[in-house]
Amino acid sequence: MAKVIPARTCPIAAFQKLISGKYKLRIVWDLKNGPRRYGEIRTGLLRGTAGSAEITPRVLSRELKALTQSGLIDRKDFGEVPPKVEYRLTRKGKSFVPVVAAIRDWGDRNLSEPAALADAAE
Repeated sequence: MAKVIPARTCPIAAFQKLISGKYKLRIVWDLKNGPRRYGEIRTGLLRGTAGSAEITPRVLSRELKALTQSGLIDRKDFGEVPPKVEYRLTRKGKSFVPVVAAIRDWGDRNLSEPAALADAAE
């Protein structure tokens, strides 16, 4: 009998799926300094985005849920009224911060011109 070898997922495709979404990298970057509440994350996403539309609560909730399911962040519900929820990086999420930092550094070096930034946003 032939032994069946399970198909292996391409690491690049898996990584792309993990970070797909407009705000996931920025959320991870914003959580690198410690836990944040929903409103703090939302405010953080609005920094440095002149001219862009505000993130909708539905989109932010979807991104946070996806990051939680992927194991990059943890959601802590305090069970209070009004609701108090905090998000923090998991160990896996913390190990991802240097990757995001490298992307940020690359962007600083290669996308520093306003024209390059405008082209990259399209």
